[in-house]
Amino acid sequence: MKDVASAAGVALKTVSRVVNGEPGVHPATAERVRTAIDRLGYSRNESARVLRRGRTATIGLVIEDVADPFYSGLSRAVEEVVIGHGCLLLSGSSGEEPGRERELVETFCARRVDGLIVVPAGEDHTYLRSELEAGTPVVFADRPPGAGLDVDTVLADNAAGAEQAVRHLLGHGHHRIAFLGDDPAIFTAAERLRGYRETLGGLFDERLVSMRAPELETVRADLTRMFALDHPPTALFTGNGRYTVTALRALRGRRVALVGFDDFELADLLDPGVTVVAQDPSWMGRVAAELLFRRLRGDSGPSEHIQLPVRLIGRGSGEISPYGLS
Repeated sequence: MKDVASAAGVALKTVSRVVNGEPGVHPATAERVRTAIDRLGYSRNESARVLRRGRTATIGLVIEDVADPFYSGLSRAVEEVVIGHGCLLLSGSSGEEPGRERELVETFCARRVDGLIVVPAGEDHTYLRSELEAGTPVVFADRPPGAGLDVDTVLADNAAGAEQAVRHLLGHGHHRIAFLGDDPAIFTAAERLRGYRETLGGLFDERLVSMRAPELETVRADLTRMFALDHPPTALFTGNGRYTVTALRALRGRRVALVGFDDFELADLLDPGVTVVAQDPSWMGRVAAELLFRRLRGDSGPSEHIQLPVRLIGRGSGEISPYGLS
């Protein structure tokens, strides 16, 4: 900046005003400064600028898997908010490994991020206490933190979504409704199972539940076992988009009513279109990021626990009658 000031024949403060877009500089003088900047190849040191304000202008985001459409949508929304606040986003995937989650969080904290948004893989988050006590704001998204940690949380209404799916199938005459879901140790999977089970009440049958990895052969074997029962299922509720797609492959040639949790690309173009309970990952990401920046602006109110509604979208697969199924 001193070199620019010397080349333009102005004071250092004048260069600072031009660089920061502040008023009070004559247009001809500003043009002279910009010419000197271009000639000398000067660029502002953003790191120094934000460090003078006591911040690094970076946010850390830990998600489950960037390849998962749900988490890529959430991540994109967080990034848009972060960029809108003039900051940089650092992100990483935990792969459902608690150790990897902690490693990412500690790496981001070592780089002194201003705040964190975490989709947790584990249940022990005591390692975050020192950061919270130091004033680093943390928002949990999609899943809550482990017991004993009271921080801002943004979730979807998973149990209510499962209830919508099951009531929809019951309303179309189905009484034997199977459920394919993720590991029940995962909060979202457990909540969807709870909503499914409580809505079925006395119709619940443990034999119609499978909560294992969404591998094609695994799902095919589970469905084969269920369809071999004396009273096989006439409908299927899948716990997330990966299970829905895998179940569609496994069901090829068999007509079964289906409702999946999570919308997915091309779901409306299949025949029949896939009925889904849709949550909005972009909405979740925006709400979590805006909540984080509110804390960074000084909001010190009680922790917020936000639950976002979901909605059922009927497209055909969830409206198939149980009568005359082959």
